[in-house]
Amino acid sequence: METISTDFDLYYRAICSRDPRFDGRIFTAVTTTGIYCRPICPAPTPHAHHVRFYSCAAAAEAAGFRACRRCHPEASPGSPEWNLRADLVARALRMIADGVVDTNGVAGLANRLAVSERHLHRELVAEVGVGPLALARTRRAQTARLLIDQTDLSLTTIAFTAGFASIRQFNETMQAAFGCTPSTFRRRTLSGQGSEGKLTLRLQYRPPFDFDTLLGYLQKRAITGVEEVVERRYRRTVVLPRSRGVIELEPAEKTHAILLHLQLSDLSDLSMLVQRCRHFFDLDAIPAAVTDVLATDSLLAPLVAARPGLRIPGTVDGFELAVRAILGQQISVAGARTLAGRIVSTLGEPLEQPSGTLTHYFAAPQTVASSELQGLGLTKSRIVALRALARAVAEEGLELDRSAEREQTIGRLLQLPGVGPWTASYIAMRALGDPDAFPLTDLGLQRALERHGVPADRKSIEKRAEAWRPWRAYATHHLWASLATVPTPR
Repeated sequence: METISTDFDLYYRAICSRDPRFDGRIFTAVTTTGIYCRPICPAPTPHAHHVRFYSCAAAAEAAGFRACRRCHPEASPGSPEWNLRADLVARALRMIADGVVDTNGVAGLANRLAVSERHLHRELVAEVGVGPLALARTRRAQTARLLIDQTDLSLTTIAFTAGFASIRQFNETMQAAFGCTPSTFRRRTLSGQGSEGKLTLRLQYRPPFDFDTLLGYLQKRAITGVEEVVERRYRRTVVLPRSRGVIELEPAEKTHAILLHLQLSDLSDLSMLVQRCRHFFDLDAIPAAVTDVLATDSLLAPLVAARPGLRIPGTVDGFELAVRAILGQQISVAGARTLAGRIVSTLGEPLEQPSGTLTHYFAAPQTVASSELQGLGLTKSRIVALRALARAVAEEGLELDRSAEREQTIGRLLQLPGVGPWTASYIAMRALGDPDAFPLTDLGLQRALERHGVPADRKSIEKRAEAWRPWRAYATHHLWASLATVPTPR
């Protein structure tokens, strides 16, 4: 399946009106120019019979089209369809975006998905039009283009940061994808971007974006030493497979983008970090799609109208999020935050040089698994639960990120001592990225419903929430946000 054969009229109307809802969901290729664009491209709209639609940039490139140098397809938000879906293709696309093919090859990708390379290739071609190698090649080219446009890194550094195996491969791929050499894009100098490892990137999103509600949520839960919110900016330490460092996220004024300021010890993990930050701030969401469903409920309609563009906070570290969830069982947000801070100060790795109030990296699962966790104010049951979780992650290969198979992961979580449906649902919502995760027994959810005069018994909630699918996680966050204080979500 190379082109999108259905809904041609709908997609063509979208590019005529430059509808931002379709940005990143479709790519428009023009046969007379050999160029493919975003649906919001400011160039004159081509005649319909010259247009071809593709579901991903790699498929357009495989058909012989080059990326537009005006609308920058490489900067478009990702398609939320793959975040909504949890099947093989969706998981493969998320892993490719994280750079798994670059580090482990197609064989490594197939192995993590527990399928053969041939089956994986067949499934990807059927869904998006190209196989894993082509998708990875396009991802590398797009990453390189962003770094060329937005940083002063040397072209050699950019080539290897983006995942290319050689300068020759870098030059050939960029020529094929964009119709020119990498040096052609380097037209200006960006002040403050000269030190390699200290970078600022723009992460685009589809408006609207309720940044203040998201920031408030994170601020209430910020772990001392690991996170802080200062001057409308979120800062934290991060640990990645080959690097560690500090990131900052803040809104870019007058643009539909979030600024990511980062300093990493090694830029090899840059692509993975960008994807994690996109997931963390839910930047690939389509607010209009969520609103279309939730606004049909008389209870949720005014809540959605009050907070347009509300996002679900994700995480940059699935293990850390799971620890938070266990600590937050049946105690206040402040109490859970205090316990998490004690774990960090006792077991976390100190930064060589503190950055503001940031002093530690979050404790590694191996460290938690081998610790007795005594003297931290933890109950015996929480200690058992945390050590079991840490062993599952460190020794048994439990993955707590968006590449994980959701149902299987939830099943494994529920087998751990001290992990019940609420905890598993919360982890699924924020770490696994399930937009339909629903903590049915959550006290804050029940309190919000009662405040709005809605029956809050389990059966009534479950029945009403059926109409909120596939966005029950968004409905939950709207209800939590409707409370003056949010007593439970942790």
